[in-house]
Amino acid sequence: MDLSEILTISGKPGLYKIVAQSPGRVIVESILDGKRMPIFMRHNFSILSDISIYTMEDDIPLGEVFKSLYELEGGAASIDHKADEKELEAKMTEVVPDYDRDEVRHADMRKLIKWYNLLIAHKLWTPADLEEEEEKNTDEEE
Repeated sequence: MDLSEILTISGKPGLYKIVAQSPGRVIVESILDGKRMPIFMRHNFSILSDISIYTMEDDIPLGEVFKSLYELEGGAASIDHKADEKELEAKMTEVVPDYDRDEVRHADMRKLIKWYNLLIAHKLWTPADLEEEEEKNTDEEE
């Protein structure tokens, strides 16, 4: 599944798939429990394809970080998102060696790991999805 079809909603647990859109609202389905609900433009939400991780040079899109993590873990789930801070930092250094240690907080690392594990557990994302998304974006630019 394309990361542009998955979002996170501030104040609500887990991730959500976009089911339908209409002017002023989006119908989403929780990946955790399958419940559907409308969210309105006043809600604070972020589409995963719009999220990136700060590095010392530039930002890396979340999809690229997920791809590195996927390759590192061999397609399996990663460490527990509740792991201690040293373990999170070690994993982050393996995945994105030059991440900005001043900007990327432990809470950000926990979210990244939690989202990755959720997508892998529900078989909603693979690196092939990232390649399809990149091809689609290239076609739209031409």
